[in-house]
Amino acid sequence: MVNPGYKHFKGEDWVDPTPPPSDLPHVEEVGATGAPLKSAAFVIGSMCKEYNDDFMLCKDEDRNPQHCLQEGRKVTRCTIDVLEKIQANCRDEFRAHWQCLDDKNQMFGRCRGPEKSYNECLFKSLGWKKDVPFAPKNKPQIHERTPLA
Repeated sequence: MVNPGYKHFKGEDWVDPTPPPSDLPHVEEVGATGAPLKSAAFVIGSMCKEYNDDFMLCKDEDRNPQHCLQEGRKVTRCTIDVLEKIQANCRDEFRAHWQCLDDKNQMFGRCRGPEKSYNECLFKSLGWKKDVPFAPKNKPQIHERTPLA
């Protein structure tokens, strides 16, 4: 998969100086930069919630990083799956939104137009709805509000 904002230049071979233990199954890196990940963050958060919760519970059990490698790999696999589905179904809307975030200092409020198209595509193509955590239940989500004139 060619991820948006890929972190390595073409032709550059990178070798991890601290490879994981050989008894762990291999998982690809997500390979996306900040803007694409921020654009997909709410969707990743809701679609991968179960894996994220397991990972955080594991981290609470033991602060040793090796203790939770398998749970972390599940989070990574889920994130890659979500990004692949977004790329396959809403490539142009996704790209417009994350490029806006990249150009506008990562500020959601400055990218509501592309965000609206992106959210509509996610709902129409995949049936996914963006829910911002801790938003008031009796008010529209911030990305659904009409901008002030």
